[in-house]
Amino acid sequence: MAEPEPEPHAVPWPPLREDVLDYTPTSRSVPLARRRTARLVTEWGHPARAGDAALVLSELMTNALLHGSLRDRLIRVRVSLTAATLCVEVSDPRGERLPRSRPADGTDQFGRGLLLVGALADRWGCEPRNGPGKTVYAEWRLSGGTYPFATERSDRSGA
Repeated sequence: MAEPEPEPHAVPWPPLREDVLDYTPTSRSVPLARRRTARLVTEWGHPARAGDAALVLSELMTNALLHGSLRDRLIRVRVSLTAATLCVEVSDPRGERLPRSRPADGTDQFGRGLLLVGALADRWGCEPRNGPGKTVYAEWRLSGGTYPFATERSDRSGA
Protein backbone atom coordinates (compact mmCIF):
# COMPACT_ATOMS: atom_id res chain seq x y z
CA MET A 1 0.00 0.00 0.00
CA ALA A 2 1.43 3.39 -0.99
CA GLU A 3 2.08 6.03 1.64
CA PRO A 4 -0.46 8.88 1.50
CA GLU A 5 0.76 12.19 0.13
CA PRO A 6 1.41 14.74 2.90
CA GLU A 7 -1.04 17.60 3.03
CA PRO A 8 0.42 20.67 1.28
CA HIS A 9 0.56 22.71 4.48
CA ALA A 10 2.38 20.07 6.50
CA VAL A 11 5.37 21.43 8.39
CA PRO A 12 8.50 19.74 7.01
CA TRP A 13 9.84 19.03 10.50
CA PRO A 14 8.29 16.16 12.36
CA PRO A 15 6.18 17.42 15.22
CA LEU A 16 7.63 17.10 18.69
CA ARG A 17 4.05 16.95 19.98
CA GLU A 18 0.76 16.50 18.18
CA ASP A 19 -2.87 16.10 19.20
CA VAL A 20 -5.74 15.39 16.81
CA LEU A 21 -9.34 15.11 17.94
CA ASP A 22 -12.65 15.15 16.06
CA TYR A 23 -15.59 17.09 17.48
CA THR A 24 -19.28 16.99 16.75
CA PRO A 25 -20.52 20.18 15.07
CA THR A 26 -22.28 21.59 18.13
CA SER A 27 -21.69 24.72 20.17
CA ARG A 28 -20.62 22.73 23.22
CA SER A 29 -17.59 21.49 21.27
CA VAL A 30 -16.06 24.98 21.20
CA PRO A 31 -15.28 25.31 24.94
CA LEU A 32 -14.14 21.68 25.05
CA ALA A 33 -11.64 22.28 22.24
CA ARG A 34 -10.56 25.62 23.74
CA ARG A 35 -9.81 24.10 27.15
CA ARG A 36 -8.02 21.13 25.62
CA THR A 37 -5.82 23.42 23.52
CA ALA A 38 -4.90 25.61 26.50
CA ARG A 39 -4.05 22.54 28.57
CA LEU A 40 -1.93 20.93 25.84
CA VAL A 41 0.03 24.08 25.02
CA THR A 42 0.75 24.60 28.72
CA GLU A 43 1.77 20.96 29.22
CA TRP A 44 4.03 21.19 26.18
CA GLY A 45 6.00 23.97 27.87
CA HIS A 46 4.53 27.14 26.36
CA PRO A 47 2.14 28.54 28.98
CA ALA A 48 2.61 32.10 27.68
CA ARG A 49 1.08 31.02 24.33
CA ALA A 50 -1.77 28.98 25.83
CA GLY A 51 -4.29 31.83 26.12
CA ASP A 52 -3.73 33.11 22.58
CA ALA A 53 -3.77 29.60 21.11
CA ALA A 54 -7.01 28.77 22.95
CA LEU A 55 -8.71 32.00 21.85
CA VAL A 56 -7.64 31.58 18.23
CA LEU A 57 -8.76 27.95 18.24
CA SER A 58 -12.10 29.05 19.66
CA GLU A 59 -12.57 31.58 16.84
CA LEU A 60 -11.59 29.07 14.14
CA MET A 61 -13.85 26.41 15.66
CA THR A 62 -16.77 28.85 15.85
CA ASN A 63 -16.27 29.77 12.19
CA ALA A 64 -16.22 26.09 11.27
CA LEU A 65 -19.51 25.58 13.11
CA LEU A 66 -21.20 28.63 11.60
CA HIS A 67 -19.88 28.41 8.05
CA GLY A 68 -18.29 25.01 7.45
CA SER A 69 -20.23 22.30 9.21
CA LEU A 70 -22.55 19.71 7.76
CA ARG A 71 -24.83 17.38 9.66
CA ASP A 72 -23.16 14.06 10.48
CA ARG A 73 -19.68 15.37 9.56
CA LEU A 74 -17.11 15.96 12.28
CA ILE A 75 -14.82 18.95 12.71
CA ARG A 76 -11.16 18.02 13.24
CA VAL A 77 -8.86 19.98 15.53
CA ARG A 78 -5.10 19.48 15.33
CA VAL A 79 -2.61 21.11 17.67
CA SER A 80 1.06 20.56 16.88
CA LEU A 81 4.42 21.70 18.13
CA THR A 82 7.76 21.61 16.34
CA ALA A 83 11.04 23.03 17.58
CA ALA A 84 10.15 26.36 15.96
CA THR A 85 6.37 26.56 15.57
CA LEU A 86 3.13 26.08 17.46
CA CYS A 87 0.19 25.43 15.14
CA VAL A 88 -3.56 25.05 15.63
CA GLU A 89 -5.73 23.79 12.79
CA VAL A 90 -9.46 23.34 12.33
CA SER A 91 -10.73 21.25 9.42
CA ASP A 92 -14.33 21.20 8.25
CA PRO A 93 -16.17 19.59 5.32
CA ARG A 94 -17.12 22.80 3.45
CA GLY A 95 -14.19 23.54 1.14
CA GLU A 96 -16.25 25.95 -0.95
CA ARG A 97 -16.80 28.33 2.00
CA LEU A 98 -13.46 30.01 2.54
CA PRO A 99 -12.80 32.33 5.48
CA ARG A 100 -12.27 36.01 4.83
CA SER A 101 -11.88 39.00 7.06
CA ARG A 102 -14.48 41.70 6.70
CA PRO A 103 -14.90 45.08 8.27
CA ALA A 104 -17.33 45.14 11.20
CA ASP A 105 -19.27 48.21 12.24
CA GLY A 106 -19.36 49.16 15.90
CA THR A 107 -22.85 47.69 16.23
CA ASP A 108 -22.17 44.42 14.37
CA GLN A 109 -22.46 41.33 16.52
CA PHE A 110 -20.27 39.22 14.21
CA GLY A 111 -17.30 39.79 11.94
CA ARG A 112 -14.34 40.28 14.26
CA GLY A 113 -13.13 36.71 14.75
CA LEU A 114 -10.60 36.59 11.93
CA LEU A 115 -9.36 40.05 12.90
CA LEU A 116 -8.56 38.58 16.33
CA VAL A 117 -6.87 35.59 14.71
CA GLY A 118 -4.73 37.88 12.57
CA ALA A 119 -3.80 40.04 15.55
CA LEU A 120 -2.88 37.15 17.86
CA ALA A 121 -1.19 34.65 15.51
CA ASP A 122 2.05 35.26 13.65
CA ARG A 123 0.47 33.77 10.57
CA TRP A 124 -2.80 32.18 9.54
CA GLY A 125 -4.36 30.84 6.38
CA CYS A 126 -6.65 28.32 4.74
CA GLU A 127 -5.86 25.37 2.51
CA PRO A 128 -7.79 22.51 0.94
CA ARG A 129 -7.77 19.16 2.73
CA ASN A 130 -6.96 15.80 1.24
CA GLY A 131 -10.55 14.85 0.52
CA PRO A 132 -13.51 17.18 0.96
CA GLY A 133 -13.24 20.36 2.96
CA LYS A 134 -10.65 22.84 4.11
CA THR A 135 -8.20 23.40 6.93
CA VAL A 136 -7.82 26.81 8.56
CA TYR A 137 -4.62 27.17 10.55
CA ALA A 138 -2.83 29.65 12.78
CA GLU A 139 0.86 29.54 13.65
CA TRP A 140 3.19 31.13 16.18
CA ARG A 141 6.97 31.32 16.02
CA LEU A 142 8.60 29.97 19.15
CA SER A 143 11.74 31.48 20.61
CA GLY A 144 14.87 29.60 19.71
CA GLY A 145 13.38 28.14 16.53
CA THR A 146 15.29 28.67 13.30
CA TYR A 147 12.61 27.48 10.86
CA PRO A 148 9.69 29.88 11.19
CA PHE A 149 7.01 28.36 8.97
CA ALA A 150 6.41 25.74 6.34
CA THR A 151 7.43 27.19 2.99
CA GLU A 152 4.50 25.47 1.29
CA ARG A 153 2.00 27.64 3.17
CA SER A 154 0.90 30.85 1.58
CA ASP A 155 0.90 34.13 3.46
CA ARG A 156 -2.08 35.18 5.60
CA SER A 157 -5.07 34.42 3.48
CA GLY A 158 -7.57 36.49 5.40
CA ALA A 159 -6.53 39.92 4.23
